Amino acid sequence: MRTSMADVQHSLGGIDFPKNKNEIVKYAQEHGASDEIVSDLQQLPDRTYNNAADVAQEFSGKRFEGESK
Repeated sequence: MRTSMADVQHSLGGIDFPKNKNEIVKYAQEHGASDEIVSDLQQLPDRTYNNAADVAQEFSGKRFEGESK
């Protein structure tokens, strides 16, 4: 099951942007994000994100590996 965007935003609370994908994943890991959230973040496109809305835009509407239809 894919995590909700609300869960992701909670896990990234306090992050300063811009950040690249790896920095976002590392921040989430260091701040206690679940393995599921970290896994979903690792599947985001490898680019720089300027704000939380950028992350949400990439996250929303996409099916992640392992998610059933």
